[in-house]
Amino acid sequence: MSSIFTVSIFQSALELGCMYALVALALFISFTILNIADLTTDGCFTLGCAVAALVTLSGHPFMALIAAMVAGAFAGFITAFLQTKLGVESILAGIIVNTGLYTINISLMSAKINIFGADTLFSIGKDVLGESFIGDWYKVFLVVAIIVVIAILLWWFLGTTLGMSIRATGDNAEMVKSSSINPTFTITVGLCLSNSLTGLSGALIAQYQKSADINIGTGMVTIALASLIIGQSLIGNKGSMLRRILGTILGSILYRFIVAIALRLSVPAEALKLVSAVIVAVAIAAPYVRKKAALKKRQFANYRGQRSQEVKGDA
Repeated sequence: MSSIFTVSIFQSALELGCMYALVALALFISFTILNIADLTTDGCFTLGCAVAALVTLSGHPFMALIAAMVAGAFAGFITAFLQTKLGVESILAGIIVNTGLYTINISLMSAKINIFGADTLFSIGKDVLGESFIGDWYKVFLVVAIIVVIAILLWWFLGTTLGMSIRATGDNAEMVKSSSINPTFTITVGLCLSNSLTGLSGALIAQYQKSADINIGTGMVTIALASLIIGQSLIGNKGSMLRRILGTILGSILYRFIVAIALRLSVPAEALKLVSAVIVAVAIAAPYVRKKAALKKRQFANYRGQRSQEVKGDA
């Protein structure tokens, strides 16, 4: 057991979990808040990687994060435009944009971009924090700081008038129209925000791995959905907005722990997509199974009570 749970596994899972939590938060906005199945995630994540890698190579690692967010927001805008202005179903709009992004991404990076030797957020963080008491945990410190700031800003934004309008749009779009709120605008803002977080996550991963390739975003929507479902299963999809946001982040970190343990148990790397699919299926089915188990338990208790009454009556 001690060989499975090591400090390095904990550190790596925490780093990756926080970075991928941005994609989970993006799905939290689109899927949970807006009630829209946005399938732009895979292509948008790769777009964030590609844009960030190119800007990082030009010597602007911090600007790379902003550029990736802007590129992601633009992808979200196109998805929202297809839905709200052209009447395309949300799933089809995501598929269309995701397909188009493949061509854009491959034109940006050909097949792969290496940024070894270029300054990144993490190399600068190592120079600044590596010699301090943080030591080898400087990456954890950086990504945790970023995710905390994003979580606080997202919590604040969803509590504003515009944020409440976005939440209301997801609950009942027709009611929002009758309240003089433009659902086209709220959907557009929500999808731009969610995809900007996806782009930021891609940018951090590109600088973390010091490379970006065309297939880096494949299956990202499944990973984000797994993280989101795990968080909702543990924390619940009710309660305060801050609690739900923190639950989503926790779900992403736990998912990375599961993946790290699977790799530690010699699960082939090519089987990780299958592991992700199983995790999603189990996480989605868990509430239903618990409900059914509780029902069966009550039925069994009632049956035992009836049998006990029958036995007493016979006596």
